[in-house]
Amino acid sequence: MIAERTSLRAKSIAVVGAGPSGVVAAKYLRAEKAFDRIVLFEQRSRSGGIWNYTGDQRDEDLFTVPQTNPRGKNQDPKWVDPNNPGDSHALESGRNAGLSFLSPMYEKLETNIPRGLMGIQDLDWPQDSQLFPTHDTVLKYIDDYGKDVQDMVQCETQVVNAEPTNDAPDSTWTVRTRNLRTNKEHDDIFDAVIVANGHFIVPYIPHIPSIREWNTQYPGAISHSKYYRRPEEYSGMKVIVVGNSASGADISNQIAPYCQEPLLWSSRSTSMFAASHGAAGPERREVPPIARFTPSNRGVEFEDGTTESDIDAIVFATGYFYSLPFLENVKPALITDGSHVNNTYQHLFFAPQPTLSFLALNQRVIPFPFAEAQASVLARVYSGRLTLPSYTEMQKWEQDAIAESGDGRNFHLLKFPKDGNYINAMSQRAMSASTKDGLENEGNGKLPPVWGEWEFWCRENFPAIRKAFTGLGEKRKEVRSLEELGFSFEEWKREKEREEGKLI
Repeated sequence: MIAERTSLRAKSIAVVGAGPSGVVAAKYLRAEKAFDRIVLFEQRSRSGGIWNYTGDQRDEDLFTVPQTNPRGKNQDPKWVDPNNPGDSHALESGRNAGLSFLSPMYEKLETNIPRGLMGIQDLDWPQDSQLFPTHDTVLKYIDDYGKDVQDMVQCETQVVNAEPTNDAPDSTWTVRTRNLRTNKEHDDIFDAVIVANGHFIVPYIPHIPSIREWNTQYPGAISHSKYYRRPEEYSGMKVIVVGNSASGADISNQIAPYCQEPLLWSSRSTSMFAASHGAAGPERREVPPIARFTPSNRGVEFEDGTTESDIDAIVFATGYFYSLPFLENVKPALITDGSHVNNTYQHLFFAPQPTLSFLALNQRVIPFPFAEAQASVLARVYSGRLTLPSYTEMQKWEQDAIAESGDGRNFHLLKFPKDGNYINAMSQRAMSASTKDGLENEGNGKLPPVWGEWEFWCRENFPAIRKAFTGLGEKRKEVRSLEELGFSFEEWKREKEREEGKLI
């Protein structure tokens, strides 16, 4: 497996998932005009992935307290009323029922990213949509973008297993799928598999002393952000929110006006999202991490020795494991502790057998253009227009990345400006491919996104932009542009030129 790689020419591609990354992949693959068969296997009844809001549906068998097992499982769907998929009342399976898989979207979710930066280059956002779109606006946007690839999508079909047919680097893959309507399984062979199913499935709740006993004594009081839906449910309660990433910042800010003052926001460090979701104050007080639970008084002790009792609800916004239950037979193991996906070259290819690849594994990135840049490389590699380095070189890339970032949760973390630089590096790599007669753009194929000065400026400033947006309260829903919030790229550029002029 250490021979020099040349071309991984594929004729058939299986894409796992028809969310935004999956439909982006479909666009770039089709543009290559090199594949006989491209299938997007989607277990939901429609494309859109987790942007399909599931309302009050929140019960599933992936949740325990603590939740420290990344293994996950191939889940069974919930059968719901197709005319009211957010209804928590489950139905019996049958042709008159729709099927649903739990989404982490909550009722008042708005993106953390302004739409101009978040978008896909082929499609503008509706000009009448708010600057930070709601989840239903995002779903409509994905629907509009993916209209012309729906013929490739096979809905209500779950990938239950995928494994290579041999040990060669260019191995084909046996993909076993389950028809969720009939429960019948089917095996098929594909030249390559692209995993685009996201990583917001298996929640993580850390093991903290006495948390299990506390949960047993007060069942239902401990939850995870995946199951949060609306702040009114916490009215009058004494609440702790654990975690200071985007969801922790937003959910704590939403609950604080409804619960007992102050909401206790437990975190290990200052949140980069705190400014963008309101500062701590009378309604929301920052506290240290929880050191232990004290069931006797329904309380907790924090790491600084302070205590709180009579806690009504604790929401852990502590993220998710990477979990790939349908790839458990792949060796070497892709998942160990669930903190990242092992043996991935450039966060994209499974180095031992790169006919398996992954989209949008990374954290703290702008996901839609990120997936676009990655898909542009995948499509060109699998069509044979780009080559990959040797297995040894791909291993070295991973070792260097671990040396820089660690092999835990930070491995897939690309903080600004690494995310923008990665997008441009991927796009540059895609555009280095050999040209081919019959492809658009003078034989170069579908053009990938390239970040310029505006994108880097907006990416750097979007926490401050989000803070200004949130600070408007209900009036934020009327905001359509950055300029309305006092952020002008042209003014910033003029100021930059003036400063540079002074230095000459």
